[in-house]
Amino acid sequence: MAAQRGALPPEAPRLLDALATRLPELAGPEEPPARLHGDLWSGNVLTGVDGRPWLIDPAAHGGHREIDLAMLGLFAAPRPAFLAAYQECAPLADGHEERVELWQILPLLVHAALFGGSYGASAVAAMRRYL
Repeated sequence: MAAQRGALPPEAPRLLDALATRLPELAGPEEPPARLHGDLWSGNVLTGVDGRPWLIDPAAHGGHREIDLAMLGLFAAPRPAFLAAYQECAPLADGHEERVELWQILPLLVHAALFGGSYGASAVAAMRRYL
C-alpha cells in the first residue's frame, strides 16, 4: 500500500528522538554559522531576460554550511567541478561526505509530510544509518 500524503513511517518519531541525542557527535567539527539558502535546488534558479541565472532565496537562515550542500545533492548531484571549486574557496571538514545523508533527513521528513511517497522511508533509512 502506498504511503498517504502526510504519513510518516511509525518508527520515525522514535528514531528522530534517538538521533537528536547523538547529533552533537555526528554533526562534525563546530564552525561558525553560514548563511544558508534553505531550499537549494534547481527550481530556485531563474533565468533573467538577459539570459543570466538568478538564484532566489525563499528560506534564508543561518546554520551549518554542509546543510545547503546536502540539500543541493538531495534531488540532483552537484557536478564534481562545483564541489572542487567549493573546496578550493572554503574547504569542508574531514568526513563531510559521511554527513550528507544526516543533513538530508529534515528535508526528507518535510517532503514526506507534504507529499507522502517514499520520502518517509528514505528519512527512516538515513536515520537508521546514524544510529
